[in-house]
Amino acid sequence: MNNQSEVASKIAEYLLEIHAIQLQPENPFTWASGWKSPIYSDNRLSLSHPEVRNFIKKEMAKMVLQKYPSVTAIVGVATAGIAPGALIADELQLPFGYVRSEPKKHGMGKQLEGDISTQAKVVVIEDLVSTGKSSLQAVHSLREQGIEVVGLACIFTYGFDAAQQAFDDSNCAYAALSNYDVLIQLAANKGLISREQSLVLSQWRANPSTWGQ
Repeated sequence: MNNQSEVASKIAEYLLEIHAIQLQPENPFTWASGWKSPIYSDNRLSLSHPEVRNFIKKEMAKMVLQKYPSVTAIVGVATAGIAPGALIADELQLPFGYVRSEPKKHGMGKQLEGDISTQAKVVVIEDLVSTGKSSLQAVHSLREQGIEVVGLACIFTYGFDAAQQAFDDSNCAYAALSNYDVLIQLAANKGLISREQSLVLSQWRANPSTWGQ
């Protein structure tokens, strides 16, 4: 597929089909942050489905080259970004490493695993961008080690305004294969959610931290 909107729709369709993304407007999930949410995403499930996994690998590799043509290395964010990052690095035949949320408490005390040169131009890989906090922690960690981060790529983003602002403030570009708007439109078109449920889902995205309280 060459059309970006077609790719975004196909990714959303796959994620719904394999239940990597679940929609429950009437029975919200609770995130680790304490936020109530009508949607839950676990894109790691895509790894268990070869067709989905390969589609994501190829399309994300294309996106990385298109958005960040200067890339010379791929770094995944532990833990969910490690597997897709390794797949994309293999597809592009580039060096791969991964970055932890904090340095190891034993051994060499590394936070960045792998042989990534300080001369590398790195694209960071995530499975999902929500608030952007953990993604940008990884970006800042790499920068502190003198490594240039040319951008971040993910499978799916909720498209929160706060996340976009955080990336802008950190002077870090990010790109996603698919997003919340595409997902909700697809779910509505397929009759998976009603008009009322679609409205609820839109309201959540507008104010996720206070929704459901």
